[in-house]
Amino acid sequence: MLPSDLRTNIRNGQHQTHTSGVCQNYVQTNLVVLPKEYAFDFLLFTTRNPKSCPIVEVLEAGQFESQYAKDSDIRRDIPLYHVYEHGQLVEKKHQIDDVWRDDFVTFLIGCSFTFESQLIKGDIPLRHIEENKNVAMYTTTIQTEKAGVFEGPMVVSMRPIPDHLVQKATDITSLFPKMHGAPVHIGDPSEIGIKDITKPDYGDFVGIKDGETPMFWACGVTPQAVALHGKVPFMITHSPGCMFVMDWSNEEYLRE
Repeated sequence: MLPSDLRTNIRNGQHQTHTSGVCQNYVQTNLVVLPKEYAFDFLLFTTRNPKSCPIVEVLEAGQFESQYAKDSDIRRDIPLYHVYEHGQLVEKKHQIDDVWRDDFVTFLIGCSFTFESQLIKGDIPLRHIEENKNVAMYTTTIQTEKAGVFEGPMVVSMRPIPDHLVQKATDITSLFPKMHGAPVHIGDPSEIGIKDITKPDYGDFVGIKDGETPMFWACGVTPQAVALHGKVPFMITHSPGCMFVMDWSNEEYLRE
């Protein structure tokens, strides 16, 4: 499926679930929408925390079409949105055009779903894709560097990888620095504050078999944890796993 077809299906309500494994070979991004008065502090936050919040594109106040996705509408092209007020998740919406304001600044942040097709091409199995599930995500004790009201813990995504392929997975994902790059942790989840690996904070657990190692990548859900921790007055994000898919291909990204 082409990204433009997926975006049409999302707008029409035909696709309302996660985008993991969808439109493989195309760049996927996380979403953060903020009133303009908080945009500079958040931009500074992304600069100080490039591993968890690598910026792909920033849309000026009121704009909602990505330069990387022709005829896109950031208000309607994501399967599910989260609306936060003062650190509380107050609403989940399939479209946000009815609450859109001209002072909203949009940040599109790299997503690890982008490099999954490259892992598969490298013969590295990804069970959540094989089982059509969302990737497992966890809030950690790794702290982000504060900027203005924005502070809080890093969120990571986890994929169980066969032991003999751990280095290969690291090498492949390191080619995608704007999509979180190489893992931030490999192995024992308790070392980064994850008490029960079987109970992710977001997404689905798919098990860790004998001969597999859990690998953890920084995750673009981090801003949502920051919104909760920092009690940001107003913020719109994607629902974890429900991404914005661009027309920008992995091949084009790797050539840049």
